Amino acid sequence: MTSPRLRREASPQGEEFSCNRYMDDILKIRLDLDEAITYGDFSRAKQLSQMGLNVAKDKELFGEIEYFKGQIEILNENHSKAIEHFDQAIRHNPNDGASYNDRALCMIEMGIIDDAFTYFDKGIEVEPDFATIYHNKGWLLNKIGRHREAISYFYKALELEQYRAVTYENLSDVYLQLDDYKSALEALYKALNVLKPEYQQIKEELLTKVKHIRNKV
Repeated sequence: MTSPRLRREASPQGEEFSCNRYMDDILKIRLDLDEAITYGDFSRAKQLSQMGLNVAKDKELFGEIEYFKGQIEILNENHSKAIEHFDQAIRHNPNDGASYNDRALCMIEMGIIDDAFTYFDKGIEVEPDFATIYHNKGWLLNKIGRHREAISYFYKALELEQYRAVTYENLSDVYLQLDDYKSALEALYKALNVLKPEYQQIKEELLTKVKHIRNKV
């Protein structure tokens, strides 16, 4: 595992989702895609992005077509092109927090930090119960050294979704930056407690972090 992990997730919104069975199909693909990217399975992520695009085209879900095209461009590291697709996705589904979130992540990759905050905030405004946006805004705040501000966003993400191992991991890093080793350890233990058992390699990485921090206490 590299530096604190981003979380990219999806919660489809908008008038295109008046038909629940199509929404369920797309939502499952989005969630599976999020998990694949979060835990570094990029081969599966590409397969899921193409699957989502195919379903969206079949059902003429225009916002989702643009959303999954954006995912494919992200995976190909074409961030400016991905932004074009997310802008179109937002035009079709203006209440889809995931499109604002992923647009912001593309901007970060391009070094456009201040405006990325603007898109995180827009995503929070249109979808205030979408935990991932709070997580990623916290991640960015931590990345640029605004550690104490980051804490509140991680806790908000955990308030909305309590089983987010990735958020506990990032919260641990914040406390580590603040030399609060006790809180850093507590967050890592919580991450280990909620981490899915199939992610054995990540579990080992977290345990290595625990050992490293315990040596500092």
